[in-house]
Amino acid sequence: MAEKARLEGHAKPVQPPQRPPAARADEAVDQLYVTDEALATLIGLAAHEVPGVIGMAPANLREGVRRILGKQQADEGVEVTRPAKAAKGAAKGQGAGVAVTLHVAVAYGVNIPAVAESVKERVLYAAAAFAGVAVDRVKVHVVGVGRAGR
Repeated sequence: MAEKARLEGHAKPVQPPQRPPAARADEAVDQLYVTDEALATLIGLAAHEVPGVIGMAPANLREGVRRILGKQQADEGVEVTRPAKAAKGAAKGQGAGVAVTLHVAVAYGVNIPAVAESVKERVLYAAAAFAGVAVDRVKVHVVGVGRAGR
């Protein structure tokens, strides 16, 4: 009995597991975030599916060096820019999406404006359908023309 009394005096109550701190009012709970790299890869793969696109060109010096070293990746030629915080007075939903710039090479003999428009439509669809990301602007730079399969 004395042993039981001694243990009861020193026993610590069992604490329930701690919950993570509550999200601030400006943070969404259970939010999915797609990184710029993942989105660029998704967009690059979607652009490659457009008939008439034979490749992507490096969008910057880093990608150029990567290509020289033989480390070409699916996101090559794709730049994703997220906007700064929404401007004051902007309507809700305006300016909330990303801007995408693509540098593509097209096949000789294709209608370049039609291929560029198809790339734009494919990018808008892929970003929304596969990643749930709104794209505000798509710029397609045709930086090369070549023969398909070479």
